[in-house]
Amino acid sequence: MSRSQLRSITLLACAGVVMTGCHTDMWVQPKHHHPYQKNELFDDGMSSRPLVEGTVPMGGAKTDSARFEGRVDGKLVNALPATLTILGEKVDTKKDLKKVLQRGQERFHIYCSHCHGDTGDGKGMISQRGLVLKRPPASYHTDRLRNMPLGHFYNVIARGYGTMYSQASRVKTDDRWAIVAYIRALQMSQNTKASELTAEELKMLNNPGSTKPTVEKTGGHE
Repeated sequence: MSRSQLRSITLLACAGVVMTGCHTDMWVQPKHHHPYQKNELFDDGMSSRPLVEGTVPMGGAKTDSARFEGRVDGKLVNALPATLTILGEKVDTKKDLKKVLQRGQERFHIYCSHCHGDTGDGKGMISQRGLVLKRPPASYHTDRLRNMPLGHFYNVIARGYGTMYSQASRVKTDDRWAIVAYIRALQMSQNTKASELTAEELKMLNNPGSTKPTVEKTGGHE
């Protein structure tokens, strides 16, 4: 018997000894690894357990349900938070609404317009260039969505809706509210009667080139 053959036999013998110590216990053990899997051990029958009372989520406790969930006592809110942080600046949403809308416009064109269109009519470039869905992207200019509380749009951005996936990992909380404000502005722009405008607004409408809005530079993608 050659030395190489003897070495092979020795290695095989060692491998056999090692394998006898291996068991399948780790992957056949009783366990519940699927979310909300049934478990008779607990009174509610669920394997997924609720958070321990007092648990603080990473990044701090988000106790302001209106701001972080768009709801209060389970009902959708219909007002912006009093302040938003935009580009590191704390902005009053009533006194500095223009800054909020400018930020919302920028974020909307980055994350929303490709499906919902620049005016929110649901006819973005993706919708026009090959996207085929059983239900097309929504137009914001329907009675249903014009009458929808602001909290609805916040929740759609944060959680997704229908075929739209959640944008929570891409759009920060305050930017979501800025987008919501801009969506409402788009709705007003497409559904306001001339009789409701001031003389100055009518002049700007009839002479769009007479007044050039100033839009601050807000940077690119985050």
